[in-house]
Amino acid sequence: MSEKPTNFIRTKIADQIKQGQISEIVTRFPPEPNGYLHVGHAKSICLNFGLAEEFGGRCHLRFDDTNPEKESQEYIDAIENDVRWLGFEWSKLCHTADYFEQLFDWALHLIRNGDAYVDE
Repeated sequence: MSEKPTNFIRTKIADQIKQGQISEIVTRFPPEPNGYLHVGHAKSICLNFGLAEEFGGRCHLRFDDTNPEKESQEYIDAIENDVRWLGFEWSKLCHTADYFEQLFDWALHLIRNGDAYVDE
């Protein structure tokens, strides 16, 4: 039987673990809950959840809910069902909106330090 096929991502993770640079892998799948998933999302789900599973890590499901006018619970439920249908379970469920204040504070910090600017 041949070895499992690999790629640069698996190789890099395995090397970093072996060298002690990282002790755990944590990935995330960050869909926007403004529509149903497509095959590209499925590929990302399998990559992120699969790598976490393969290396004994964790994968978070983080909804990028930054546009409330286009988002709905229907899409959130569908996304959660699709992830499970693909055979995965997330270790943590979170929403970008949970961190708006922190993100805003970081943005102000970057602007004040000259590392970012506000565009019209």
